[in-house]
Amino acid sequence: MKTDAPGGTQSVVVTDEDRPRGREGGLEAPERHPVAWRDPDFFDASSLERELVRTFEICQGCRRCFSLCETFPTLFDAIDGGATGQADALTPKDMDRVVAECYLCDLCFMTKCPYVPPHPFNLDFPHLMLRAKATRFREGRVPRRDRILTATDAVGRFLGIPIVAQTVNRLNRSPSLRRLTEGWTGIHAEALLPPFSPTSLQAKLKHHRSDLPVVATTDTRGKIALFGTCYGRHLKPEIGIDLVAVFEHNGIPVTLVEGEVCCGMPKLEIGDLDSIDALRRRNIPILRAAVEAGFDLTAPIPSCVLMFKQELPLLYPEDRDVQIVARAFFDPFDYLARRHRAGHFRTDFVCSLGHVAYHVPCHLRVQNLGLRTRDILALVPGTELEVIERCSGHNGTYAVRRETHDQAMKIGRPVFRRVAEAHPDHYTSDCPMAQDHIHQGLGPNAKVPEHPLALLRLAYGLTEPA
Repeated sequence: MKTDAPGGTQSVVVTDEDRPRGREGGLEAPERHPVAWRDPDFFDASSLERELVRTFEICQGCRRCFSLCETFPTLFDAIDGGATGQADALTPKDMDRVVAECYLCDLCFMTKCPYVPPHPFNLDFPHLMLRAKATRFREGRVPRRDRILTATDAVGRFLGIPIVAQTVNRLNRSPSLRRLTEGWTGIHAEALLPPFSPTSLQAKLKHHRSDLPVVATTDTRGKIALFGTCYGRHLKPEIGIDLVAVFEHNGIPVTLVEGEVCCGMPKLEIGDLDSIDALRRRNIPILRAAVEAGFDLTAPIPSCVLMFKQELPLLYPEDRDVQIVARAFFDPFDYLARRHRAGHFRTDFVCSLGHVAYHVPCHLRVQNLGLRTRDILALVPGTELEVIERCSGHNGTYAVRRETHDQAMKIGRPVFRRVAEAHPDHYTSDCPMAQDHIHQGLGPNAKVPEHPLALLRLAYGLTEPA
């Protein structure tokens, strides 16, 4: 129910009859509504502030998400330290701090919040944070550093030039230089930066051709168009190479999507919706053409899959091509699991993986697929998996920014500890950024992490290039 708060404003008080029937024991599933970013009210500062106060007041009366990330402790501390102990006393600076801490992992909506639709409170905390970030971006309040860090293709194309990549990689390994440049770059001196690859995924797969026969199942078409991702194109092309090797070992021909650009997830992080629109106009026609040619779609990075399967459809609910692409997009291990259920997954493994510590990334958890990576790796004989379902702390640019790196390491500490205590033969995550962050958290003498696709390739004994 609602009651009058001091000063005549409306404050939401959560009572037992307000509590939802769908999240804990009820039958109603959570619903995600489209993001109305083309509505002029979306960017109206007064309307946004009213919705922030309404949502923050509900959150502070519940506090179920207090341990999920730093966003909610920041919010609750600000409310508790305010004049009224309620959200209406938050200052614009308080609200900015809360918005800045949210990295849009979606876990509060998908796993914690009891007030998501169809509950009448109609809370979608991540998309409210997206609205606030987008408004701040339109107002020119996003640092130049963040605009550059999220321009993944522009940065990758330049830093991927062979002589430039070698120089930058060497400089990034210099602690003294990193400390000197931290002030003007805004990148924390101790943040682990992945090396740029002088050879792109496209170059490595330039002459790749597959003549495998296509075997469809009831829910897969049996051939894949691979969206290589910024990470695959500019940083770790071996992830795409491993995917091709594993899929084609399982009789699934793979072709590389030509002409792709960034999926847009980095720009979502800073609320740059206009850039997302430009990227959509580049990617969707290419991917739609692949679907029309009979291909299913996949990407080796959970965030990219999530962007095409969930975020773009919610941003463009009336775009038929976006919806077609979304339905054709699969997480790679979900695809293999579907093939396994149909009897088309090979289990001719030649070696065990031993004890594997497997971290489940946030952007994979919120896809509600189940633990498909675990299920597939568990098919390898003599393999024992320890599953870690907790945020690694990397979260896009959060772990490299000067002002949030230390917090990112703190968030990841429970994951680092779980991996260290497991003493695994291998540790892995579907997200290569999470892998690197865990590697840093384990210390300089830790073994190098391996992507689940690399582990599956190892189990098959596929040592030759695809």
